[in-house]
Amino acid sequence: MIRALILLLAIATPALADETIVAGMSQNRVSITADFDGSEILIYGAVKREAPPPEGGPLEVIVTVEGPSAPVMVRRKGRVAGIWLNNAQVRIDSAPSFYAVATTGPLRHILSDIDNLRYGITIERVIRAVGIASEAEKSGEFVLALLRVRTNDGRYRILEGKVELTEDTLFRADIVLPANLTEGEYKVRLFLLRNKRVIASQERVIGVRKEGLERFIFNLAQEQPLIYGLLSLVLAAIAGWGASAAFRLIRV
Repeated sequence: MIRALILLLAIATPALADETIVAGMSQNRVSITADFDGSEILIYGAVKREAPPPEGGPLEVIVTVEGPSAPVMVRRKGRVAGIWLNNAQVRIDSAPSFYAVATTGPLRHILSDIDNLRYGITIERVIRAVGIASEAEKSGEFVLALLRVRTNDGRYRILEGKVELTEDTLFRADIVLPANLTEGEYKVRLFLLRNKRVIASQERVIGVRKEGLERFIFNLAQEQPLIYGLLSLVLAAIAGWGASAAFRLIRV
């Protein structure tokens, strides 16, 4: 009876993962100041094993960095009576302000569609656009347009082959964050894969925050919009007067 109970518990209890991730980052906080022109984050780690590596496919690593998400309105221009106007639009429920995917190899070779759907690894799986088919014809083209625009801006990046893996144990990835960062928490996810399946994962966070004058202006715009607007008008008037005075001096 006792032997049967032990056997039942062994079957019901999931086996511990043979390989796990031990990871770190060069920094977990980024400050946006007046002279901020971007930042580079080093994400590194090792594969922890209690036994020799299992037989089978080679080990692969995927690292993703995801910025704060927000709804996005995507519009399409069309020619109406000889004038280019916005003639269609869709609302995408949620899209990350920044997203980078770094891998040890081509995504199509190391990641299955099932695990991509389960973990939401590629950019297309992170964007949520529920119900846009009823908002406009060829609604899928709006999502592709968003991907194209943000890829050209450097906010969406696919970095295949940019994760260095040494002796199936040590890995590192260098992720460049652009100058036009959105303030908030940036989610870092790390995945180990074999045979196109995720065998281990880990998640960390990078905090991005405005500092100094940028922080003061941001808080003023959010908490005191009237004062912020009046101050903007005064500064614009002073700048206009200064430019006019300088122009008169140059002409003299």
